[in-house]
Amino acid sequence: MKILCVCGLGQGTSLILRMNTETVLRQLGIQADVENTDVSSAKGEKPDFILTSNELAQTLEGHPSKIIIVNNYFDLEEIKTALQTHLN
Repeated sequence: MKILCVCGLGQGTSLILRMNTETVLRQLGIQADVENTDVSSAKGEKPDFILTSNELAQTLEGHPSKIIIVNNYFDLEEIKTALQTHLN
């Protein structure tokens, strides 16, 4: 499974989201390839899931990957709930 964490510039915020997503996936015992990138590059990628904010999700509307919205990239519980909802 491949998960792409997306922010506007693909550097700071998406990196934080990637690290927190990896932490949550380890807690859940789920193996996945997690990467981070900017919204423009994400349009050309084909991961299984894209984690991003509501604003950027609108930019990615129509993308073939399942888009998971996370409002607080620092909130491990929110990330866990979002992933569990879409992975089960």
